[in-house]
Amino acid sequence: MPQRDFEELMAVLDLRNGGDDVFYGAHPSRNPVRTFGGQMMAQAFVAGSRTLERYLPPSALSIHFIAGGDPEHDLELQVVRLRDERRFANRRVDVVQDGNLLATALIAYLSGGAGLEHGMAAPDVAPPHELPTIEELLVGYEETVPLFVSALKPIEWRYTNDPAWVMRDKGEKLGHNRVWLKARGELPEDPVLHNAALVYASDTTVLDSIITTHGLSWGHDRIFAATINHSVWFHRPVRFDDWVLYSTASPVAAESRGMGSGHFFGLDGQLLATVVQEGLVKYFPAR
Repeated sequence: MPQRDFEELMAVLDLRNGGDDVFYGAHPSRNPVRTFGGQMMAQAFVAGSRTLERYLPPSALSIHFIAGGDPEHDLELQVVRLRDERRFANRRVDVVQDGNLLATALIAYLSGGAGLEHGMAAPDVAPPHELPTIEELLVGYEETVPLFVSALKPIEWRYTNDPAWVMRDKGEKLGHNRVWLKARGELPEDPVLHNAALVYASDTTVLDSIITTHGLSWGHDRIFAATINHSVWFHRPVRFDDWVLYSTASPVAAESRGMGSGHFFGLDGQLLATVVQEGLVKYFPAR
């Protein structure tokens, strides 16, 4: 099953080229009610990157979600070439389905070369091989979080803290979440796909700290969440078929909106990427 899920992710990222900078992206066999935002972002990133005249490393991606996608229909990714220079490029990617605009992404590419370097320290956590798998953490919670149990799992997760549903059982709260992630298969020697896998995975766990800060959990509590916008800044090259640590927290929640911020660290402790996501988060307490 894990290998098949990984192969499905690779198929989802293998866009069909429709010509004139238009690409088409399929859905995997198992989907939530709406198109998974991470899939939409990763496909938009691949579409924009496939129109570059030569490879340039990405520096930033920012996407605004406008409407939910229907997993029964392919996505159309329309690329607009905004800039092409020797070291710089910019793309806009409109994600369309059945004539409706679902999301707009802006992607910046920059080959900066060597320069000043510093970065924040990675959290001190247990290594991934000492931690339980996501499948082990879901045992006994099949009826509590059935969507998590049945979800596509092309990325391996190793929580360094209890996930929300276990934390809720223990009556605990936590203002951060830290998870080791890596693709469940060997990625091709294509930096576009390694970065796309990171973008895909960046939409997982990033909003968890909004609810764990309040001692709540998906499944246990009546919570509705939908991503409004999502940004990724790429600092260094990444290999996503090796372990990376995704450390997330929520600096604020107000007016039924919550923000999650995250950092990806390599096994060597270097900061690889930074993520910020804003989501609509509605909590309906039991009466």
